Amino acid sequence: MARAPAVQEIEELPEADRLEGFPHPRATQRVYGHEAAEHMLEAAFASGRMHHAWLVAGAEGIGKATLAYRFARYVLADPAERTPGTLDVAPETRAFRQVLALSHPGLLVIRRAYDQKGKRFPASIPVDEVRRLKTFLGRTTDDDAWRVVIVDRADELNISAANALLKSLEEPPPRTVFLLISSAPGRLLVTIRSRVRTLDLAPLAEEPLRRAVTQAFAASGEEVSSGAPTPSEWERLARLSGGSVRRVLSLHAAKGLALHDRISAILSGLPTVDWGAVHALGDELSSQAADQRYELFFELLTDWVARLVNAEARGEGDPAEIALARRLIGPARLATWAGLWERVAADKAETAALNLDRKALILDVFTRLEAAART
Repeated sequence: MARAPAVQEIEELPEADRLEGFPHPRATQRVYGHEAAEHMLEAAFASGRMHHAWLVAGAEGIGKATLAYRFARYVLADPAERTPGTLDVAPETRAFRQVLALSHPGLLVIRRAYDQKGKRFPASIPVDEVRRLKTFLGRTTDDDAWRVVIVDRADELNISAANALLKSLEEPPPRTVFLLISSAPGRLLVTIRSRVRTLDLAPLAEEPLRRAVTQAFAASGEEVSSGAPTPSEWERLARLSGGSVRRVLSLHAAKGLALHDRISAILSGLPTVDWGAVHALGDELSSQAADQRYELFFELLTDWVARLVNAEARGEGDPAEIALARRLIGPARLATWAGLWERVAADKAETAALNLDRKALILDVFTRLEAAART
């Protein structure tokens, strides 16, 4: 029997949810911190009354895709390859290798595919991606064979794609399970949310976060694994991560602690802005080669705004952030700052969709922050 391609042979094209230097979530063997969700999925499958569609929801980078692929392997594995009471499937099994290679005939993954011509990812999942469902679900299978459809991420479906998916969810074929992954389930059509069973995953506590990060570094290349966080770095990484494995890896790999310090220095000076420092950031982050740091910049920036809004609204958080929130926001400007968070996210999405100038976006964001702080 021919073996599935090795990992290095199947990772030829970039994947939107894979961090450079680290394995894709489908290559990750264990999930940490979500044991209750695993038990729920395993028990539902063992009961013979499996719900046909699940929404795996939660913050970015906490293991949603890892759990979805882990469950897909379990569903698609031969009964003898499953371990009752767990979702374990050994790496040497056919199901594990085929899911890893995206070559299993019972698996369809709907996602933003890399555009080789444009050398970029589309801003959303187009309807043509979802139309592949018709052929996939129309294939004849053995009576006892299962099929799994993973939508990663469901909140990235454009409206036409979402409506096309809805049709399949309304009339699901037998022995087929849909796994919709989403970090923003509120963006999904209400009609889609009404047809799925939601599995909410919480951010990871420090110990499972440490285990998951250790697993990721152990599975990375030697050059990456040799640069794993030191004990002195770990405390800051864990605090900034928000319980997200991806955030820890991204912060560390992209020198995110230094980037965080630069952003904090600029923002702490509001309403005065160090425009020299802002221009330097814009120059560094505007090229396509700086994709990872550019994305991390906006994650750190929007998290900073969200924490300040929360500190002003609830009086919760770090004492220094509470004091800064009172100085910059105050009760009268709370709505303005909450709207600013949404505006930044919308402008970033528009810049990606229209391939606009990244530096101009960064300058505009700080202009908005300056205006909000002076209002």
